[in-house]
Amino acid sequence: MTKIFIDPGHGGTDSGAVGNGLLEKDLTLTIAKKIQSLLQGYEDVEVRMSRTTDKTLSLTQRTNAANNWNADFLLSVHINAGGGTGYEDYRYNTLAISSRTGKIHATIHNAIMDELAAYNIVDRGTKASDLHVLRESNMDAILTESLFIDTRKDATLLKNDEFLNAVAAGHVKGLERAFNLKKKAAVSTYKIKSGDTLWDIEERLNIDHGTLEKLNPNVNATKLSIGQTIRIK
Repeated sequence: MTKIFIDPGHGGTDSGAVGNGLLEKDLTLTIAKKIQSLLQGYEDVEVRMSRTTDKTLSLTQRTNAANNWNADFLLSVHINAGGGTGYEDYRYNTLAISSRTGKIHATIHNAIMDELAAYNIVDRGTKASDLHVLRESNMDAILTESLFIDTRKDATLLKNDEFLNAVAAGHVKGLERAFNLKKKAAVSTYKIKSGDTLWDIEERLNIDHGTLEKLNPNVNATKLSIGQTIRIK
């Protein structure tokens, strides 16, 4: 069992970065929930989140939760600010790129950039820094910074749910490669759960996008009901 702890940055009274009508705390939670949802499509993976609502948490509370759970990996999700553009991520600054954490870091970074290739995102590279969640966590950990909230062209993408889906998918594909995760075997039907969208289901089950709408012509994709059964092949 691989235990992955996802930490959506900021929350509650801490909005994080602000710009172009967006709050970092909202974006990080949205992306983290998408990652959590996609990981449900893999075998032998357990996921825990530092927060699932707009909740105030200290940095110590976040790392304590991951450490007490004995997580195998901590993924801290953030959005950048400061007038730049593009994607970057961090590991703890005493760890070389050739270290175990460094190799996981590079694998996830490359998967995210692959997934975002269609959007022509600037690759700001893999970086290292003395950040609390990286320093005080007992497991391998990285912190991702997906675009700049205060740069208009980046913010436009951050307002696009399909782009956020791609960000989440890149994170998950990186985790899949780094930890050799295996997708669950496909079944012919699926029961809708709370928070499901057809896109999320397709991602989790490795189904081409648009397939479920074709298989379920009488299903309203915007009004899915919990417990509703749909065809998936």
